[in-house]
Amino acid sequence: MARIAGVNIPTNKRVEIALTYIHGIGRTRAREVRQRLDLPEAQRVSELTESEVMGIRELIDADYVVEGDLRRETAMNIKRLMDLGCYRGLRHRRGLPVHGQRTHTNARTRKGPARAVAGKKK
Repeated sequence: MARIAGVNIPTNKRVEIALTYIHGIGRTRAREVRQRLDLPEAQRVSELTESEVMGIRELIDADYVVEGDLRRETAMNIKRLMDLGCYRGLRHRRGLPVHGQRTHTNARTRKGPARAVAGKKK
Protein backbone atom coordinates (compact mmCIF):
# COMPACT_ATOMS: atom_id res chain seq x y z
CA MET A 1 0.00 0.00 0.00
CA ALA A 2 1.51 3.32 -1.11
CA ARG A 3 1.52 6.21 1.35
CA ILE A 4 1.36 9.67 -0.22
CA ALA A 5 0.79 12.93 1.71
CA GLY A 6 0.00 10.93 4.86
CA VAL A 7 -2.76 8.89 3.18
CA ASN A 8 -2.68 5.18 2.37
CA ILE A 9 -3.97 5.02 -1.19
CA PRO A 10 -5.65 1.79 -2.37
CA THR A 11 -3.38 -0.55 -4.31
CA ASN A 12 -5.87 -2.26 -6.61
CA LYS A 13 -7.16 0.95 -8.26
CA ARG A 14 -5.75 2.90 -11.19
CA VAL A 15 -3.28 5.62 -10.21
CA GLU A 16 -5.59 8.42 -11.40
CA ILE A 17 -8.48 7.18 -9.22
CA ALA A 18 -6.33 6.29 -6.20
CA LEU A 19 -4.85 9.80 -6.01
CA THR A 20 -8.34 11.23 -5.48
CA TYR A 21 -8.33 9.65 -2.00
CA ILE A 22 -6.01 12.51 -0.99
CA HIS A 23 -7.92 15.55 0.28
CA GLY A 24 -7.29 18.39 -2.18
CA ILE A 25 -6.72 16.21 -5.25
CA GLY A 26 -9.67 15.57 -7.53
CA ARG A 27 -9.93 13.92 -10.92
CA THR A 28 -8.40 16.87 -12.83
CA ARG A 29 -5.34 17.21 -10.60
CA ALA A 30 -4.87 13.45 -10.47
CA ARG A 31 -4.88 13.31 -14.27
CA GLU A 32 -2.42 16.22 -14.35
CA VAL A 33 -0.03 14.45 -11.95
CA ARG A 34 -0.22 11.22 -13.97
CA GLN A 35 0.49 13.05 -17.24
CA ARG A 36 3.38 15.09 -15.81
CA LEU A 37 5.09 11.88 -14.66
CA ASP A 38 4.32 10.07 -17.96
CA LEU A 39 2.52 7.17 -16.27
CA PRO A 40 0.27 4.98 -18.45
CA GLU A 41 -3.45 5.61 -18.03
CA ALA A 42 -4.25 1.97 -17.13
CA GLN A 43 -1.43 1.55 -14.59
CA ARG A 44 -2.48 0.43 -11.13
CA VAL A 45 -0.92 1.55 -7.85
CA SER A 46 0.33 -2.01 -7.17
CA GLU A 47 2.34 -1.86 -10.42
CA LEU A 48 4.18 1.36 -9.47
CA THR A 49 7.89 1.16 -8.76
CA GLU A 50 9.32 2.78 -5.64
CA SER A 51 10.87 5.57 -7.73
CA GLU A 52 7.49 6.35 -9.35
CA VAL A 53 5.83 6.53 -5.92
CA MET A 54 8.60 8.88 -4.77
CA GLY A 55 8.08 10.99 -7.90
CA ILE A 56 4.35 11.30 -7.20
CA ARG A 57 5.04 12.14 -3.55
CA GLU A 58 7.60 14.84 -4.41
CA LEU A 59 5.42 16.39 -7.13
CA ILE A 60 2.40 16.63 -4.82
CA ASP A 61 4.47 18.03 -1.94
CA ALA A 62 6.06 20.65 -4.19
CA ASP A 63 3.08 21.83 -6.25
CA TYR A 64 -0.15 21.28 -4.30
CA VAL A 65 -1.63 22.18 -0.93
CA VAL A 66 -3.22 18.96 0.35
CA GLU A 67 -4.53 17.20 3.46
CA GLY A 68 -3.73 18.89 6.81
CA ASP A 69 -2.42 22.14 5.33
CA LEU A 70 -5.49 22.52 3.10
CA ARG A 71 -7.91 21.72 5.95
CA ARG A 72 -6.10 24.23 8.20
CA GLU A 73 -6.18 26.91 5.47
CA THR A 74 -9.92 26.36 4.90
CA ALA A 75 -10.65 26.51 8.65
CA MET A 76 -8.63 29.73 8.95
CA ASN A 77 -10.56 31.30 6.05
CA ILE A 78 -13.88 30.47 7.73
CA LYS A 79 -12.60 31.75 11.09
CA ARG A 80 -11.49 35.00 9.41
CA LEU A 81 -14.98 35.51 7.96
CA MET A 82 -16.54 34.85 11.38
CA ASP A 83 -14.17 37.30 13.12
CA LEU A 84 -14.91 40.00 10.53
CA GLY A 85 -18.62 39.67 11.22
CA CYS A 86 -19.49 39.76 7.53
CA TYR A 87 -22.69 38.13 6.27
CA ARG A 88 -20.98 34.87 5.27
CA GLY A 89 -19.25 34.76 8.66
CA LEU A 90 -22.55 35.19 10.48
CA ARG A 91 -24.10 32.37 8.45
CA HIS A 92 -21.17 30.11 9.37
CA ARG A 93 -21.47 31.11 13.03
CA ARG A 94 -25.20 30.32 13.11
CA GLY A 95 -24.79 27.05 11.23
CA LEU A 96 -27.02 28.14 8.35
CA PRO A 97 -26.46 27.82 4.58
CA VAL A 98 -23.87 30.31 3.34
CA HIS A 99 -24.50 30.48 -0.41
CA GLY A 100 -28.02 31.89 -0.59
CA GLN A 101 -30.08 28.70 -0.36
CA ARG A 102 -33.61 28.77 1.04
CA THR A 103 -34.08 27.84 4.70
CA HIS A 104 -37.88 27.78 5.08
CA THR A 105 -37.77 24.18 3.95
CA ASN A 106 -34.70 22.02 3.35
CA ALA A 107 -31.23 23.03 4.67
CA ARG A 108 -31.46 20.13 7.14
CA THR A 109 -27.81 19.22 6.69
CA ARG A 110 -26.66 22.62 7.98
CA LYS A 111 -29.46 23.16 10.52
CA GLY A 112 -29.46 19.64 12.00
CA PRO A 113 -32.54 17.50 12.76
CA ALA A 114 -35.89 19.26 12.92
CA ARG A 115 -37.04 20.33 16.38
CA ALA A 116 -40.72 20.47 17.26
CA VAL A 117 -42.11 23.89 18.15
CA ALA A 118 -44.62 23.81 21.02
CA GLY A 119 -48.09 25.12 20.19
CA LYS A 120 -47.47 25.46 16.46
CA LYS A 121 -50.59 24.13 14.78
CA LYS A 122 -52.18 25.16 11.54
